[in-house]
Amino acid sequence: MNVIPNSLHARDVESIIHPQTNLKKHRELGPMLVTHSKGARVFDDNGKDFIESVAGLWCASLGFGMERLAKVAYEQMTRLGYYHSYRHRTNEPNINLAEKLLSLAPVPMSKVLFQCSGSEANDTAIKLVWYYHHAIGKPNKIKIIGRKMGYHGSTIAAVSLSGKNDMHADFGLPIERFLHTEFPHYYRNHLEGETQEEFATRMANALEQLIIAEGPENIGAFFAEPVMGAGGAVIPPETYFHKIQEVLRRYDILFIADEVICGFGRTGKMWGSETFNLVPDMITSAKALSAAMQPISALMINDKIYQVMIEQSDKLGAFAHGYTYAGHPVASAVALEVLKIYEEMNLVEHVASISPYFLSKLSAFKNHPLVGDVRGIGLICGIELMRDGDTRVPFQKDLSVPEKFQENALAHGLIPRVVGDRLVFAPPLIITKEEIDEMALRFTKALDDTWSSIK
Repeated sequence: MNVIPNSLHARDVESIIHPQTNLKKHRELGPMLVTHSKGARVFDDNGKDFIESVAGLWCASLGFGMERLAKVAYEQMTRLGYYHSYRHRTNEPNINLAEKLLSLAPVPMSKVLFQCSGSEANDTAIKLVWYYHHAIGKPNKIKIIGRKMGYHGSTIAAVSLSGKNDMHADFGLPIERFLHTEFPHYYRNHLEGETQEEFATRMANALEQLIIAEGPENIGAFFAEPVMGAGGAVIPPETYFHKIQEVLRRYDILFIADEVICGFGRTGKMWGSETFNLVPDMITSAKALSAAMQPISALMINDKIYQVMIEQSDKLGAFAHGYTYAGHPVASAVALEVLKIYEEMNLVEHVASISPYFLSKLSAFKNHPLVGDVRGIGLICGIELMRDGDTRVPFQKDLSVPEKFQENALAHGLIPRVVGDRLVFAPPLIITKEEIDEMALRFTKALDDTWSSIK
């Protein structure tokens, strides 16, 4: 893909900084210009179609465009295109969406606090952990534990909570107060002969040892994604969350479930918390909340935390937090309509019913010479690239296997998500069996071409 003089490609290179992009290479290669979509496919400016294997950024649950949602946004803009929720103000879409979310919550939740992105939702949850503990007379409980390879956003606090070294490098991050416990990737990290339950016990013990070493009186909260998304679609091993939650309860540590990727059907239930029996104190959500059609996120908090917030805000004069566009009436109206569409389409049930087909298609690649492991749930799956899958010997880095695969996938019309030596699939939730078949066919061609280039 070369930069074309006097084109949109060239103008992009001269005017835009692209996140998560090698900026030097981008000046040489230019962008893929996406122009339109259909179902789980997007099309570039040459008319070439691509199967979107990760729903954009895990978020385009209904595909990449919908006239019905455009009409809702237009109608809301004509009535009330903007208003804030500061200082006792509100708007009807805000109220309706909050009530709907509380009715859908996997465990009892008391109130909703809106923001504009998953990063902001997690950042806000972090602030509330500190606010809560100051209010109850435990101001030392300021340290927060995330997990190695966990991902919770790009704000300074959210990315410090995240355990991805590539997102810390040369930004002077992570900041203090953030700790990281072990990466619960069973396939990669289990000991010889160790069962999933034994591995989960070791992970829970590691968390407990970290808490004891730092002092339970200093630990405010633990954050976790039900399925680790940007860490490579890593499915928790059996009994993992049961054991982790026992540790958190033992030391009076808040639990925040990051449902930004898993929420609204991705795991085959409305929430990943339902899939893995989580009982969080707060839940963050975004992405599929609006099917990616508007920037909106929601933080749900339980009554224990809310009651403390009431008293503390009265003591201080106000709850001094907020964002200009949080609770935007257009975003809220679109999100509310998205939730109606999910119900009308029985979308969560669709995910649960099509998941076995999706996973069986991808599990078949376990026999490919490039693949060491395949694990998934619902419509999310991670595939490990390995020289020897049984002994877990990776490919040499100088072979550039992930990079070659990515080039081959694009050549065959498949937009992949590559996380190190791991390939991630999380397509739009509306994907059909026919589109899964086509995705698997293109994946086969990309893997075969990659294997041919290195064997």
